[in-house]
Amino acid sequence: METNSNSASSKPSASSLRWRILSRAVLHRAKNPEDESQLGMKLISRKAAKGFNLIPCQLLNHDHESRDAQFCYTLPTQGCPKLVLTQRLNNNADLTDFEICNRHNIDNTGIVCQWPSEDVLAYYCLSHADMFRSKRVIELGSGYGLAGLTIAATTEALEVVISDGNPQVVDYILHNINTNSGAFGETRVKPMKLHWNEKEVSNLSHTFDVIVASDCTFFKEFHKDLAQVTELLLKKPGPSEAIFFSPKRGNSLDKFLEEIKDNGLLFSITEIYDTEIWNRHQQFMNGDESWPGYEKDHCYPLLIRITR
Repeated sequence: METNSNSASSKPSASSLRWRILSRAVLHRAKNPEDESQLGMKLISRKAAKGFNLIPCQLLNHDHESRDAQFCYTLPTQGCPKLVLTQRLNNNADLTDFEICNRHNIDNTGIVCQWPSEDVLAYYCLSHADMFRSKRVIELGSGYGLAGLTIAATTEALEVVISDGNPQVVDYILHNINTNSGAFGETRVKPMKLHWNEKEVSNLSHTFDVIVASDCTFFKEFHKDLAQVTELLLKKPGPSEAIFFSPKRGNSLDKFLEEIKDNGLLFSITEIYDTEIWNRHQQFMNGDESWPGYEKDHCYPLLIRITR
């Protein structure tokens, strides 16, 4: 994600918040090193320790001198390839990460962890492969790129662009594309560093048949830019749509959809869009302890379909 320089002056900037979080973590580290990890999970972001676990994931390799590890994702459809992703281990943000965020005026959420809605987005795309066949697709705020890589490996899309505003994240995306290149067939796959506040995106304006994104609507200061870049990238003339997965999170999603309307776009909201996902949601609501603290408002992603 990227910050919005036009935020009200009464609100702390994303930059100041990041440094405040870091300073608190450093001070706490000096007082009690054993609690550093737990504090970091709470302060650096709303880290999701659990998820819907729709795509089985197994740790393949971890060099204990590195912050990275390799994970194997087994796509739950017969005949689909496995995907190997290199990711940052959870709770490994450091001073360099915050410096890069400030230098590029971006947020660090994409590098902190794999977010639950990304798993849901990837599973949904896998289950609806026909909507991507022979289409140009872009994923916004992709993080490590699980959904984009799933689309590239399973749907016969013409092209898949996997984008994020954080240059560190884009390096991971490039690495993961290269690692899985044999799974893409004829689909063109490429990474892209994309800030949502860019008003012109070289020759990509109005060229994508499908936009996908997950967990990108929480921060209200990003809504205007995200809505504008969605309108900018959707193909015209001709049919095109954006598929977003996002929990409601108070009025945050509603505020984003107001921006969508202001950009002349239409949208629909679907609560029950997949039987398996809904069943797992119901289990969590009924006290399944594998996801402690589960709340529908903050954890269950709604399906938002945006069109012209």
